[in-house]
Amino acid sequence: MALLLLQRELRLLWRRPGELMLPWVFFILMAALFPLGVGPEPEQLRRIAPGVVWVGALLAALLPLGQLFGADAQDGTLEQLLLPPRPALALAWAKVAGHWLSQGLPLLLVAPLLGLMFGLQAPAIGVLCAGLALGTPVLSLLGALGAALTLGLRQGALLTLLLVLPLAVPALIFGAGAVSAWEAGLSPRGHLALLAALLLATGAAAPPATAAALRIAVA
Repeated sequence: MALLLLQRELRLLWRRPGELMLPWVFFILMAALFPLGVGPEPEQLRRIAPGVVWVGALLAALLPLGQLFGADAQDGTLEQLLLPPRPALALAWAKVAGHWLSQGLPLLLVAPLLGLMFGLQAPAIGVLCAGLALGTPVLSLLGALGAALTLGLRQGALLTLLLVLPLAVPALIFGAGAVSAWEAGLSPRGHLALLAALLLATGAAAPPATAAALRIAVA
């Protein structure tokens, strides 16, 4: 059931190429324009690179959350998808996977190019990509939870941002800290281990909570 729902989600995303590409364009433009504001000094660019990439990834992941469940709720599809015997948990996982495949994975693929633009060395780029590989699924899981909790509310998009941003701060800190640790000559394994632990904890708790929030929203 989850695979069928994921296939449906990906088909719907490809039918809206403008909405699909907006977070990618935002991420690339933000990272590309940032050096113009802080100057071209290589050492400074290397120092701020992890934070810039991670903040861009976080904001880009938040952009499409308003339509994650909203479009299905508006046309009544969400109620049909949650009718027995269809499990709400399968829908939650399908939405999370669709969000990550359409947003997190492209950002992960673009990150090495941005690392080169900021003057990061190859090992630092590898640490950056490892952190994004662990952290971007966390952003998708938290984003789906926030979108489900605010579904149907007035100013739901703003409330989603207020809910998700504080919860996503640890992933941002650990992800950027891993690269900063390597640049300082320290091992990044501690930061990456914390990111992996955060992913496991979020993966265990967020989808059931998202499923419960969806049931409440359509009740």
